[in-house]
Amino acid sequence: MAENAEGDLNSNLLHAPYHTGDPQLDTAIGQWLRWDKNPKTKEQIENLLRNGMNKELRDRLCCRMTFGTAGLRSTMGAGFCYINDLTVIQSTQGMYKYLERCFSDFKQRGFVVGYDTRGQVTSSCSSQRLAKLTAAVLLAKDVPVYLFSRYVPTPFVPYAVQELKAVAGVMITASHNRKEDNGYKVYWETGAQITSPHDKEILKCIEECVEPWNGSWNDNLVDTSPLKRDPLQDICRRYMEDLKKICFHRELNSKTTLKFVHTSFHGVGHDYVQLAFQVFGFKPPIPVPEQKDPDPDFSTVKCPNPEEGESVLELSLRLAEKENARIVLATDPDADRLAVAELQENGHWKVFTGNELAALFGWWMFDCWKKNTSRNADVKNVYMLATTVSSKILKAIALKEGFHFEETLPGFKWIGSRIKDLLENGKEVLFAFEESIGFLCGTSVLDKDGVSAAVVAAEMAAYLETMNITLKQQLIKVYEKYGYHISKTSYFLCYDPSTIKSIFERLRNFDSPKEYPKFCGTFAILHIRDVTTGYDSSQPNKKSVLPVSKNSQMITFTFQNGCVATLRTSGTEPKIKYYAEMCASPEQSDTAFLEEELKKLIEALIENFLEPSKNGLIWRSV
Repeated sequence: MAENAEGDLNSNLLHAPYHTGDPQLDTAIGQWLRWDKNPKTKEQIENLLRNGMNKELRDRLCCRMTFGTAGLRSTMGAGFCYINDLTVIQSTQGMYKYLERCFSDFKQRGFVVGYDTRGQVTSSCSSQRLAKLTAAVLLAKDVPVYLFSRYVPTPFVPYAVQELKAVAGVMITASHNRKEDNGYKVYWETGAQITSPHDKEILKCIEECVEPWNGSWNDNLVDTSPLKRDPLQDICRRYMEDLKKICFHRELNSKTTLKFVHTSFHGVGHDYVQLAFQVFGFKPPIPVPEQKDPDPDFSTVKCPNPEEGESVLELSLRLAEKENARIVLATDPDADRLAVAELQENGHWKVFTGNELAALFGWWMFDCWKKNTSRNADVKNVYMLATTVSSKILKAIALKEGFHFEETLPGFKWIGSRIKDLLENGKEVLFAFEESIGFLCGTSVLDKDGVSAAVVAAEMAAYLETMNITLKQQLIKVYEKYGYHISKTSYFLCYDPSTIKSIFERLRNFDSPKEYPKFCGTFAILHIRDVTTGYDSSQPNKKSVLPVSKNSQMITFTFQNGCVATLRTSGTEPKIKYYAEMCASPEQSDTAFLEEELKKLIEALIENFLEPSKNGLIWRSV
């Protein structure tokens, strides 16, 4: 009897009007409990309500996600600012509304949906389920949906959007983020990620249709609707066929004695990298057995980001030593990024940074272009691109070799849309990258691609091996020819947005209001570019050439000693990142001096501009 009484009490509590003392919160609670049909996430909100956890309810229910550098990304769990069944339904309804407005042929051309292997049992939330709900919302509105029947690398979605001439696509992934996160990454008809103003317009549309429509929860449509198609076989075949365009030494690959180890970091990459190696004529790479199959808990790594270096590559490096393999290739969980490590003569492993790999890829792609192009091909028609926080090594190669180099704002969405413009104007783009190990070789996909990068890296290593040259030795040759570019990138964690804001505002009002710093410690500053406000002291009109990006903080300092350093906030994580690079001319070959100078400058940057102890910043744990 008592048990029933308590049940009735709880039931009354949850169905009465909510009186938390905050009308906005009361409304949000009511909406959530009416709209959410996932028992696990609904229960999370009910428990918080029952326990009077108003602050946490407010945090979860009184704000919405916004588009960052990689679409929507957040923790999985209950609440309007988290990734869950309801917020994905709402986002897709907003997408539908916006796409219907933009494309009269939306219902002929359709929409692509892919997903990775993330999941969270406590919220009954998995990438696959969220992908099915995304498809269901659109199928209920008679939109043809190309829903992959199994997990795919992120680049397969933009590739499919272009190949199938769909109006747009979504990939459910949080890439290399911690296991608690998931995301909703949107691609436009061009095959590039959405940029402004689409992101803002989609958010407006999401806010206009937050209540689930009839049919939006009906994920059975995925099994019953004649409008649902599975593009997996077709897209995989076309993608692998297109890979041949960037394979230049198939015969040599088939004979190489080099052995490769590949880890897919508990994600999607294994099968696709195996297929890519086959296309290039290689024997299959040796997989890391413990990390080969999908595991949403990423149980063998402290974080699923291969960028963290040797500490997270432990299993693959030990396997490579055992198998006598000199090269380790690591794709991140959604296989859009690539880390590479090489065993050195002294028995130590060299894990290349994104900037170092870009120097090698840039050299390689241009060298292959030169050797395989017709005599009358114009080098001035050739382009390479990088984000502005990445190494300037491609700029140095371009200056010497005569091709064009361009910079974009951080985030591959800017690279993708710029490449699309260049291709439409008859230009040839060989390579593009961002320093956070995101690479694009060729232009079959307009987003970073770890699968193609892995097999191109293998071909480059196999080619160099025939001349007894290692990747590390070739990197030094590139630097000797085009100038040493020594860079360091790291970050601090900061969970308080107001602290982050005050750090950047202080830099804008350093010694006096509206005055940027003239020195950083003893280092004199030559130019300052602030992309957040659109200021650039190096331009005659003092206006930044890169588009203004008001929603994120980013200031770049060019120093008199040739160093360029950028401070910026992350678009996907609670981080303040710093990037610093010494760009030397080819005749300046004293690397010890350059490294020491860079180290001192970074120390000054941290101490004078970020003030970690005063601001309570958490140092990156190595």
